[in-house]
Amino acid sequence: MTAATAPAKARSRGRQTAWAALLVVLVLVTAVLPLLLTGGRSGGRSLDPDDTSLNGSAALARLLEAHGVEVTRVETPGAAVAAAGPHTLLLVTEASFLDRAAAGRVSAAFGDRLIVGSVPYLDVLAPGVRRQGPVRARSRAPECTLREAVRAGDAYTGGMAFTGPQGATGCYPAGDGHALVRYTADGHTVTVLGDASFMTNLRLAEDGNAALALNLAGARQKLVWLAEPDDPAEAGGPRDPGDPDDPGEGTDGQARSLGDLIPRGVKWAVLQLAVAVALAALWRGRRLGPVVAERLPVVVRAAETVEGRGRLYRSRRARDRAALALRAAAADRLAPRLGLPRTATAEEVAVAAAARTGRDPEPVLTLLCGPPPGDDTALVTLAAHLDTLERQVRDS
Repeated sequence: MTAATAPAKARSRGRQTAWAALLVVLVLVTAVLPLLLTGGRSGGRSLDPDDTSLNGSAALARLLEAHGVEVTRVETPGAAVAAAGPHTLLLVTEASFLDRAAAGRVSAAFGDRLIVGSVPYLDVLAPGVRRQGPVRARSRAPECTLREAVRAGDAYTGGMAFTGPQGATGCYPAGDGHALVRYTADGHTVTVLGDASFMTNLRLAEDGNAALALNLAGARQKLVWLAEPDDPAEAGGPRDPGDPDDPGEGTDGQARSLGDLIPRGVKWAVLQLAVAVALAALWRGRRLGPVVAERLPVVVRAAETVEGRGRLYRSRRARDRAALALRAAAADRLAPRLGLPRTATAEEVAVAAAARTGRDPEPVLTLLCGPPPGDDTALVTLAAHLDTLERQVRDS
């Protein structure tokens, strides 16, 4: 190794190490960032009073208990109806897994109802409330006279905008409606919110989220919290796919596209994977370097190559090999002129050539497929006959 090449090789190794380190960091970011964006469930269930992950609501449950509210966690509509009473509040979240029949049983339970998030069958759980379309969840001012919202102030709300029935109160204006709607019917006070993020451990400490959650969920001395069951079938079975109020359908009853059903974390992961592939391709391309055109030191004419091969055949007396090469080359040139494929055999070429030129097939077959010549004179004669056959086919 010379003194000039040593620094160059060291720089090359340094660049390779830097690119490898960058690729490792990118792979780690690709794997971890989607988990951070989705909050990471840590094996728990979202909006569950026993879940301490970022998507859970254990912090809210502990705050309610500290304020004297009895929190009863149930997993099935039957248990929710049995636990509810005239002075209880039933909390239904987007993780409750209800079908239409189960929603009907829940709506007939005693007490008030608090419906939070993208809950299905809203027409059953909150008759008269209509979805007005999705809106961005962000910190909003209440802009209403509802005591619970006014005392809490700004809160992280949105997700879906609603309009309520006649006499309903709307808070946190969003889009063409409000992010919170409350009304009273048949002795029940029903409160509907379009997003449940303000109740999670992740956002409970932001703005007035904790105050709003305590004011709404702690309105009664007993809170019946309908949470996600271990087996979703226990909650009443699968949802009706034809129901227009199912979150799988659009707000106008139209089916949502496949892209709408893909979680945002998956889209981020695919984007980062595409960037990783592009950077890896760039790294490998730079490592191989540009294409270098190298000039040949000697240019050999085709005629010299043919003469050299002929002299080799002659020196080894390889008349059989020479005859085989002459016949194969002639058959390859005759096949396209006779309309035959390149895969045609010498016998097929001979029959077609005889038919084209009007000659007897036997001599043509002997010419293209006969035994090797016995001496050099016979080899030269074979070459002359093959040349004559080619000229006759070309001129016919």
